[in-house]
Amino acid sequence: MMIDKEIDQVEYEVLFQLLHDLNTRFHKQKREGLLDYTSLLVHFAGMLNEKLHPDETILALKKEGYYEALMDIFLYTLKKAEKAFSRSR
Repeated sequence: MMIDKEIDQVEYEVLFQLLHDLNTRFHKQKREGLLDYTSLLVHFAGMLNEKLHPDETILALKKEGYYEALMDIFLYTLKKAEKAFSRSR
């Protein structure tokens, strides 16, 4: 995906620094008992390189085994939001 989206080395490093920071925050919030991680997903989507789509990036990272717990919670949060949106229609 990184090659297809023409992500250079600096952009790649920025992405993984973002992921590292979010993963650290996720585990801290989890230890503190937080149950809603929407703010982390919103931060991820907002800070993600404009060449990348959040959903595609999450799925690619999950498939490659990067930050699996964080990607799982992002996928769960996305599914939960989709259900809420479809019920409100």
